[in-house]
Amino acid sequence: MVLKHHIYNYIAGISLSLVCLGAFGQENAPPAPDLGQLHGNFEITAQYYNEDSLIGAPDFPERVGANAFLNLIYVKGNFESGVRFESYEPVLQGYPTNFEGSGVGLRYARYRKDELDITAGHFYEQFGSGLILRTYEERALGVDNAIDGIRVKYKPFRGVYLTGLMGKQRFRFENRVQNGDGRVRGFDAELNINELIPSLAESRTQMTVGGSFVSKFQADRDPLLVLPENVSSYGGRFSLTRGKFSFLGEYAYKINDPSADNNFIFKDGQAVFVSGSYSKKGLGITLAAKTIDNMSFRSDRSETVNNLTINYLPALTRQHTYNLAATLYPYATQPTGEVGYQADLIYKIPKKTYFGGRYGTTVSINYSGVNSLDTTQIPENNVSDSLKTLQGYTTNFFSLGSQTFFKDFNIEVTRKLSKKTKITASYVNFVFNNDVVKLSPNKGTFFTDIAILDVTYKIRPKHTLRVEAQHLWINSVPTKVDSTNLNVLSEGELGETISAERDNGDWAAAIVEYTFSPHWIVSVIDQYNYNNNNKDLRIHYVTGSVVYVNKGTRIMLSYGRQRAGVFCVGGVCRNVPASNGLTLSLTSSF
Repeated sequence: MVLKHHIYNYIAGISLSLVCLGAFGQENAPPAPDLGQLHGNFEITAQYYNEDSLIGAPDFPERVGANAFLNLIYVKGNFESGVRFESYEPVLQGYPTNFEGSGVGLRYARYRKDELDITAGHFYEQFGSGLILRTYEERALGVDNAIDGIRVKYKPFRGVYLTGLMGKQRFRFENRVQNGDGRVRGFDAELNINELIPSLAESRTQMTVGGSFVSKFQADRDPLLVLPENVSSYGGRFSLTRGKFSFLGEYAYKINDPSADNNFIFKDGQAVFVSGSYSKKGLGITLAAKTIDNMSFRSDRSETVNNLTINYLPALTRQHTYNLAATLYPYATQPTGEVGYQADLIYKIPKKTYFGGRYGTTVSINYSGVNSLDTTQIPENNVSDSLKTLQGYTTNFFSLGSQTFFKDFNIEVTRKLSKKTKITASYVNFVFNNDVVKLSPNKGTFFTDIAILDVTYKIRPKHTLRVEAQHLWINSVPTKVDSTNLNVLSEGELGETISAERDNGDWAAAIVEYTFSPHWIVSVIDQYNYNNNNKDLRIHYVTGSVVYVNKGTRIMLSYGRQRAGVFCVGGVCRNVPASNGLTLSLTSSF
């Protein structure tokens, strides 16, 4: 309650200052003092829940859940401070259950002068691509692993950028923010070669190199194992750009870190990410590959899901936006080990050609795949039990294993038929290993084909109608398992073959959206699950929405059904329960 009074007093003090500023601004008054600037944003999502046994939406005793956030940022000269008030009364279904109550969820003070930048309190930071450190907030996933401590950034010379930090990570929220037990320390250095060497300032070749070190401390309280209390990681990166070509490479290494993620094995971890691209007018090509081996890194070894993650391991797969492709079978990164690769091609066929048409045609082709690592298990009797250093397995680094986790081939063609009509046609093919990613209780690998047609028609100025139709066909293949413990076996291993269901069957979806610019958007979406084994579950999931936008404010009101499933952003996912009800969402910036 004391924290609430502090934030209220803070807001009242700022408001009083602004009133005084207006009084000083009257005619013949002395010049107004510089009181700085106050800005921020507000967001609330509230839902009224109905029980719906047909889709598995449970009874919600309180009927209404709400997540709300108010950010206030004050800037004056070289000084900046911020505070975020959060409220979960109660938290929306599907979000972390350790969010409850109302209070201050973030606060910081920052001072910048010349080449020095100091932050005390909560902050977000990323070293390189995030392989050993990335703290961030993704509100849609309920992820917020901000560091609460101190961070110093310094630029001692032209082209040299240094960052050092230490603190604890945000863990839960119970009427106030609460941190995890582990402590995080990190240092990063980046050199911009072109800035560092004056003779290269105007060179067509741009180069940067960087290196990072991150460690965590957590006391060992395990009664059986001798666990490392200090776990360190380090990494290096290099980027090169010349004209139409660019290249990025990064390597990370982490010492043994027994945890709930890796079944408490004592094996070092490592990761590599490389990417190259070529672009010119009308053409873009990107090739990328990565490998991850035992790279789960948390400030608390006993946590799972998205709690207290120090690093970020992005999924090297396309982030789809169309409903069925984005929500039914999204891939989640496997931090214990995977090898991924991706190729992306975007080509614009010139206008006024046979294939390009009057306005030109854009073709996008994408292919990505993820496999297991090529590993060999180490028998436990080959390791001295007294040392408590079970390695688990050895790895043939960057070599594809025999098990396919995920594949995605998709092609998208966009063409403007006239000044009023634009059409997009897409095809997506997934190979989804549910025994690894485990999005449903059914065993097996699912093969899906998705067809999408998206048509936008401009009725008249400010009035636009968009119609979207999608369909997903699904098949599966039998899975070979060990009959004693039902563990999934690799190709070539002896075991019992069991039949795999077609998961939840086929899906169709349709969207009709009407936009009256710049303020109104009205839409209706229907997802229909059919051709499954249970006729009682052949259900329509219909939702209608109305959106109003005015400058920095956006209000959305929707009503309908939400199917149970998994929601993912960049390879990080959370479970979404089935729900039926009315949802109100409001965001506003000032």
